[in-house]
Amino acid sequence: MMKLSNISKIYKSGKLEVPVLHDINLEIADGEFIAIMGPSGSGKSTLMNIIGFLDSPTSGDYELNGEKITAFHENQLARLRNKHIGFVFQQFFLLPRLNAIKNVEAPLVYADIKKRERIIRAEEMLAKVGLADRTRHLPNELSGGQKQRVCIARALVNDPEVILADEPTGALDSKTGLQIMELFTQLNEEGKTVIVVTHEEEIAAYANRTIFLRDGVITEERRLDV
Repeated sequence: MMKLSNISKIYKSGKLEVPVLHDINLEIADGEFIAIMGPSGSGKSTLMNIIGFLDSPTSGDYELNGEKITAFHENQLARLRNKHIGFVFQQFFLLPRLNAIKNVEAPLVYADIKKRERIIRAEEMLAKVGLADRTRHLPNELSGGQKQRVCIARALVNDPEVILADEPTGALDSKTGLQIMELFTQLNEEGKTVIVVTHEEEIAAYANRTIFLRDGVITEERRLDV
C-alpha cells in the first residue's frame, strides 16, 4: 500500500520558486493497475518521481506499507527503489555496449547477486517477455518493441512489488504499444501493482483506475466498472 498525504513539490532556482504539485492525496493498493494522466506541465512526471522514490516532496507525508518514508536519506531510498520498484521509461535507457542479458542483469549487480544467479534470473525474465532468442543482441540490433521488452525484463528482474512506467509506449508504433500494454496487463493479473504515466486515453483504458492531473492538482478520478 502506498499512501501520499498532502504532498506538495516546489522547485527552487535561486530566489525563484516553481510550485509543481499542490496538496496531493492518493492511495494505491497492492495489485492495482493505475494510470496517471495529464497534459504536459501537469506535474505527472514529478508525481511519478515521488512515487518511485526518485524525488522527495517539499511537504506532506508518504507511507509505504504503513512505514513513513518521507524523511528517509538517499541511501535508504535507493534500497527501497531497488527492492520495491521496477522502472520502465519511454526512452529505454539501455546501455548500448551491453547485450540484452547484460542490460537486464544490471540491477542485480547493484543488489550484489552472484554472477550465475544473475544470468539465470535475467534469462528467465527475457523469456517471460518473449525474448529468449534475443539475449545476446545489442540494443541497436533490436526493434523499438524489443528494446521496451528488455526494459520490462530489467524492471522485473528484482521481483519488485510495483512496476512504474513513464510513457512506456511513447516511442513505439500503435500496434507495438498495444502489445506492451497487454504485457503490463498480464503482469498485473499475476499480482504486480502497475502504475502507468500517460497522456493517451487508449493507454489509460487498460488501467482499472485513472487519476487526472492538471496544474499540479488531482482534478478527477475514474474507476473502471467491472
